[in-house]
Amino acid sequence: MTKASPRTLTVSLGPQQKLVDERLASGAYASDSEVVRAGLRALEREETALDEALRRMVQEALDDPRPSIPIEEAFERLRAKHGLRAKR
Repeated sequence: MTKASPRTLTVSLGPQQKLVDERLASGAYASDSEVVRAGLRALEREETALDEALRRMVQEALDDPRPSIPIEEAFERLRAKHGLRAKR
């Protein structure tokens, strides 16, 4: 992956500014930029984990050996379970 050139970005943090200030005061980070970069890395990890979980769930559904049922039957079961009438 090619490294992107540094870019200056102005961000209004609102209430999150307090979180940044607390982390700077703790000494865990040396600058606002370090805090924001850490937050973006955490967001990337979270999104990657969610994508992997969703892919796993889809694959499990595809690998399920139980026979498929027609969509209308599935909806009829749901309607019956929830006491709903079919809209036609």
